[in-house]
Amino acid sequence: MKARIPKNIGGGGAQNMNQMIKQAQKMQDEITALQEDIEARDFTATAGGGAVEVTLSGKKVIKSLSLKPEVVDPEDIEMLQDLIISAVNEAVNNIETTTESEMSKITGGVSLPGLF
Repeated sequence: MKARIPKNIGGGGAQNMNQMIKQAQKMQDEITALQEDIEARDFTATAGGGAVEVTLSGKKVIKSLSLKPEVVDPEDIEMLQDLIISAVNEAVNNIETTTESEMSKITGGVSLPGLF
């Protein structure tokens, strides 16, 4: 008995593979460009109603930290520490949210482990 192969399966295998490789390369180039773009951006977040403001680079490096004088209370150092931590964490979260959102536009929502 002879096996029947559908007409649309047999031909163009190498051509389809080359097209897939080109698409993957294009996606990789777009992802690399986006990563470089995000790393070049600044992300700012505040805490305590603006009493603490922190700016991080897209590489998650603190570039600036500003404190309003009224938040500096020698009797309550813990509050200041909490506000700084909160602002830094918010800025990091903004970086990660932006990265995920913009990457999903490139990848079509497909998760690529280890990529970002």
